[in-house]
Amino acid sequence: MAQTISPPPAQPPGQRGPVTGTAGKRAGRRKPFLLDIYSTAVGKKYVMAITGIIGIGFVVTHMIGNLKVYLGVIIEGDERAYDIDVYGEYLREILVPILPRTWFLWGLRIVLIVSLILHLHAAYGLTVINRKARPVKYQSARDYEIANFASRTMRWTGIIVLLFLFFHLADFTWGWFNPGFERGAVYRNMDASLSRVPVAILYIVANIALGIHLFHGVWSLFQSMGWNNPRFNKWRRGLATAVATIIVVGNCSFPIAVQAGIVSI
Repeated sequence: MAQTISPPPAQPPGQRGPVTGTAGKRAGRRKPFLLDIYSTAVGKKYVMAITGIIGIGFVVTHMIGNLKVYLGVIIEGDERAYDIDVYGEYLREILVPILPRTWFLWGLRIVLIVSLILHLHAAYGLTVINRKARPVKYQSARDYEIANFASRTMRWTGIIVLLFLFFHLADFTWGWFNPGFERGAVYRNMDASLSRVPVAILYIVANIALGIHLFHGVWSLFQSMGWNNPRFNKWRRGLATAVATIIVVGNCSFPIAVQAGIVSI
């Protein structure tokens, strides 16, 4: 006796079953938009450029503020005080009483810390991407002809600047390495620190490395942001040279001035 086979159950109108065994599985959730962009090389270059601009802005304004050391003593509220000490206190009082004391300053510090972390992470990510794309280095010396000194030493100048940043904070902000450190006495702490010849040399070398790093950083951020045009290359190089030169000359002047006795308690 022939066996009868029952037909498959009818599907409701307009509805189809899965074609394969995996078609019915739930698709993975996509990354958030910003993280999705950041996972690409282009996204990391944008982050490098934006955080670089923040860093350049901080370095320039920090140097301009430190130039107040050359103004020496002023009269503040019927009292004599070093102008740079008054400036340091002003930074702690920004937006008081709208915000509690030092809140605005700490907000700026948090922005700088986050920017530094993102800058380092993006730089590392781009290095990994480049190594995967080109696992074997070019064997020709032509690489050194195409890339200038600043671009070829970008990694090492970045490491030098990062180590110097730690020392600078430990020296002037935390007071670990500053002899007889006095919180808020910027003029006195600068004289005490930079009057030591090894520390003065360290500051000069580190700021030269910072200048080299800034030169290539300013030059390359235009390309990272899509603002690259051969007609503007002359202006890009001029701007990069100006920023690097101003920072190196301004920051290196402080240890030289202390050693020369121009800045002295």
